[in-house]
Amino acid sequence: RRWTKKKFQYKCDNISRSLFWIGDKYGRMPDVIGLAEVENRGALWKLLNDTLLRKCGYRIVHTDSGDRRGIDVALLYRDSSYELVSTSVTTPVYEGEKLATRDILQVCLKDETGQKVNLIVNHHPSKYGGSKASIGRRDAAMRTLRELCDSLFISDSGVPIVAMGDFNDTPDGEQFRLLDQVLVNKADSLFDAGMGTIRYKGKWDLIDMFLVSDDISERTRMDILEIPFLMTYEKKYPGLKPLRTYSGPRYIGGVSDHCPVLLTICFID
Repeated sequence: RRWTKKKFQYKCDNISRSLFWIGDKYGRMPDVIGLAEVENRGALWKLLNDTLLRKCGYRIVHTDSGDRRGIDVALLYRDSSYELVSTSVTTPVYEGEKLATRDILQVCLKDETGQKVNLIVNHHPSKYGGSKASIGRRDAAMRTLRELCDSLFISDSGVPIVAMGDFNDTPDGEQFRLLDQVLVNKADSLFDAGMGTIRYKGKWDLIDMFLVSDDISERTRMDILEIPFLMTYEKKYPGLKPLRTYSGPRYIGGVSDHCPVLLTICFID
């Protein structure tokens, strides 16, 4: 697809610019960043060292997974806000056999007050091949997430859980019932209001979200960010949508076809 160093640097610069936009709007840079569709650790290193993010003290948590496209999830955190408590854990997804999809990444961080939080980064299997044909794979990923949460509630009792990522389904998907009584979906009210993170044929769908343990649910707020320079106006179905990097084989110069999502947590009364 004629990908070049210049195009890659442009994308890194605009991801960096997006994070500074968040810092300006919300009064501080994000302490933690969950990422999907990561090529490798080297791409993250360049994002953090070849852009203005080099001044922000972000550290990388990343492992390679068995995804057939070679993409992973990852987590970045600011060392001025958090320290890594334990080595990251990646959990493969099984449906009888190990699926060639993204592993689920779990990381425990601790702030300067000693407050710990378990963060889980997800990128669940897509609806490729049709929603019904692929539901088993998404169910398998959700069961894996549920088992991981159950394990954390036992081994790390009292530590809040934040699950984030691209779940490739909307909050009304049946597989989310597997998380009932375990995590609270902060996207529910946004979905009910007709908001979304991707737009297809003029319709918004909300597939990128945060789910949190009940102990911090009342202290959290999820926002969908329509960052102006990441958006484009669509004429065929009038309205704004995220500008993607490629449309099929054609490079169109955007950053992502998903809007970023932001979770604000207040740990202090």
